[in-house]
Amino acid sequence: MTSESADPDRLASDLVDRARAIARLVDVRGGRALVVGGFVRDRLLGRPSKDLDLEVFGIREDALRGLLETLGRVEPVGQAFPVYKLGAIDVALPRRESKVGTGHRGFAVQGDPSMSFEEAARRRDFTINAIGWDPLTGEYLDPFAGRSDLARRILRVVDPQRFGDDSLRALRALQLAARFELTPTDDTITACRAMRLDDLPPERIWGEVEKLLLQAERPSLGWTIAREIDLVPQLFPELAALYDCPQEPEWHPEGDVWTHTLMVVDEARRRNADLDRARLTTVMLGAVCHDLGKPLTTAVIDGRIRSMGHEEAGVAPAISVLDRLNVHALDGFDVRTQVLGLVAHHLKPGAFFKTQDEVTDGAFRRLAQKVDLELLARLARADCQGRGGRFDCSAMDWFIDRARALGVEHRPPAPILMGRHLLELGVAPGPRMGNVLRSVYERQLDGEVATLDEARECARAILRDG
Repeated sequence: MTSESADPDRLASDLVDRARAIARLVDVRGGRALVVGGFVRDRLLGRPSKDLDLEVFGIREDALRGLLETLGRVEPVGQAFPVYKLGAIDVALPRRESKVGTGHRGFAVQGDPSMSFEEAARRRDFTINAIGWDPLTGEYLDPFAGRSDLARRILRVVDPQRFGDDSLRALRALQLAARFELTPTDDTITACRAMRLDDLPPERIWGEVEKLLLQAERPSLGWTIAREIDLVPQLFPELAALYDCPQEPEWHPEGDVWTHTLMVVDEARRRNADLDRARLTTVMLGAVCHDLGKPLTTAVIDGRIRSMGHEEAGVAPAISVLDRLNVHALDGFDVRTQVLGLVAHHLKPGAFFKTQDEVTDGAFRRLAQKVDLELLARLARADCQGRGGRFDCSAMDWFIDRARALGVEHRPPAPILMGRHLLELGVAPGPRMGNVLRSVYERQLDGEVATLDEARECARAILRDG
């Protein structure tokens, strides 16, 4: 379940070597190629990058593609503005952007190789992303003091007057601040708070939320800023409902459900880096959504704050969140179904542990039909430890150990009896066959049927009695 990738240091070195080859070719033709964007920022921070952007100054657009094709296969991408891909390197001219419509797509874009780097960098969102690096000379071009902001761990907009042209930048502020542990300036907060976000499509929202949840060591930093800039009520009203929702102090000394949720999100991220992308996404979204049912169910009963039935009540608001993000399957894994299973059953590991002398193997097998039990144990552990104070969370160890002993930590047992076996017994395809298969499988889940011979005999008995 762990993710595997190429050596990031070797990958970055290969990208720089290729960028230098392009820059030399451009230099011979009288132009200049500069590395821009996230690669430069990550290089300054000593972090690996998987791709690299080059801006080419002083070369006409009609000559750029032919120049690049002397180095290998070039794939043009983009409709409004041409970008040429050479493997993991994107090459483009500096461009001018004019706001011609509403929303993040309402731009007219035109390449202009005669622009200065400062002019070209002014269209960038934040100063840390507006730094250029010459791969031939090693010179940094930094007209907006992005390196100083990185050193001071500051997130600052390049141009407050133009920042609001692209509403996605508010979400980008969250994930960048969390990933690099930056503090937004007052101007950045003001600019983000002024944005309307109703034009953003689900895939763009999810692209930034995914970076926040999977790439930040403490995603809570981004969610805290999201609340500060009033983004949560606009995009995730289900989460805004967690603000100030009380919890029983004995079990939640940290305070309200929002505070608890942010602590759980950080615990989930900290403890599950070994998971592949799809399963880590599932656990992280489960952490975000696991207590969405509490505002709907919280009441004071006999002087204590209770949220009876909040697991099942949380499924509907979790569906709304997943719909807004358009999250379904990822890399062949059914993220959506699993997240909803985590929300609906996140208290089960603890409940099973409390009744361990009575809980049956069949209960584990049936629960495995609804959710991946390993992911459930991981979320339950984050839920247990994402609180103030100290609590015994050993129930999750017991739960996953028993699930593994039964072989159902990832899926329920496969049915022993199949339709072909009933055909051999003379049962024709149809509703009756389906009923028999279901009945035998239920007894298999209870441990009454463990072999094919036992399954056949069980089916014969059902047919006789039916």
